[in-house]
Amino acid sequence: MKTYEETLHWIHELLAFGMKPGLLRMEQMLEELGHPERSLKSVHIAGTNGKGSTLTYMRCALQESGYQVGTFTSPYIEQFNERISVNGLPISDNDLIKVANEVRPITEKIAETDLGTPTEFEVVTIIAIVYFASYVELDIVLFETGLGGRLDSTNVITPMLTGITNIGFDHTAILGSTLRQIAYEKSGITKQDIPLVTGVEQNEALEVIKKRAEGLNIPISFLNKDYTIMEHQTLIEGEQFSLKTPTRIYEKVIVGMQGEHQVKNASMAIMMLEILKDKCDYQIRPQHIYDGLFKAKWPGRFEKISDHPLIILDGAHNKEGIESLKQTMNSHFPNHRKRLIFSALSDKPVDEMLSVLYDSIDHIMFTSFDFPRASTAKNLYNKCRFDQKDLEENFQIAIKNERKQMDGNDVLLITGSLYFISSVRVYMKK
Repeated sequence: MKTYEETLHWIHELLAFGMKPGLLRMEQMLEELGHPERSLKSVHIAGTNGKGSTLTYMRCALQESGYQVGTFTSPYIEQFNERISVNGLPISDNDLIKVANEVRPITEKIAETDLGTPTEFEVVTIIAIVYFASYVELDIVLFETGLGGRLDSTNVITPMLTGITNIGFDHTAILGSTLRQIAYEKSGITKQDIPLVTGVEQNEALEVIKKRAEGLNIPISFLNKDYTIMEHQTLIEGEQFSLKTPTRIYEKVIVGMQGEHQVKNASMAIMMLEILKDKCDYQIRPQHIYDGLFKAKWPGRFEKISDHPLIILDGAHNKEGIESLKQTMNSHFPNHRKRLIFSALSDKPVDEMLSVLYDSIDHIMFTSFDFPRASTAKNLYNKCRFDQKDLEENFQIAIKNERKQMDGNDVLLITGSLYFISSVRVYMKK
């Protein structure tokens, strides 16, 4: 492959092989490559929501401390390369081409075996591991799971530290329909003797995590027990809070990302950074944490992209995400009329998700976007029981129409699938 376009075409062709949970193909590919994952110092983060934000808080604080930080995240918002980054800068097109050419013969060799063709996510994970291990000098790599944890392709690493942000109902066809089943899958990233920090709050999910930890001698730091949020208040452009950990109190921490859920994500990041400092010999001063958290940004998470009219993008793609969106919306814009543009993938329980918002919004516009698994606007419209609703299949037209309806007291919230938010963000920037 000689061009970026050829490389992406090859990677995206693998989407046709769908999702095939399991680690055998990953383990075989890594063996063929000489186990590059073993040279990485890494942190592994799972959870239903908040993985990307927690990872970003950690990355920014580690950068403030002078470290070179690799990150593996999904999905991307503007450009595919974002998924594999160093200090927030995406892998270059040339490096992506080089690594993909190194990896491709191995994936094609595996495809000829009984294991079958590797999936797109497996190949992207392999590319990230090879890049981090062989192409750049790094002090630490932060890995975000793609789906679940136990059978996720990222679960081939042996991290210094693991994190589980929260547990909620998403991808239930694969991860299970109960909190216990989902917690079992997420907690599968934990390893013998390796510390875990969690923001999980539901008792039934915590029981599963504790049981696994006891069997593997895993020390756990729990939200509201080992690290406790205090004095949270909403600011015009973010949140302020204090945090008590086993070793100190962080007073008046300010984050620019909005919402109570971001306070929990930032608090978990602080606890994880403390463990890296105390148990893994990373030199991280409190001021590095304050500065890093203040500077942290994660696109598509309650992101204001226009002041006049007021437009917010938020990738709330499950019920828990919608609940967080509602809380943030009501705390930051209590006196505004709220209009919603929504699009989602076809497997989402639309009415169950959106019913959380019915007492808080004034109008919903359903739309669609160019993605293989995207639902039509008509299908979303028919599933929704809210009365004040319309539909427009073309999201660009939907945005233009909604803007025409707005006045100075309106806020337009564009939400749903992160793939949708990615498309909208690119369009709005143009």
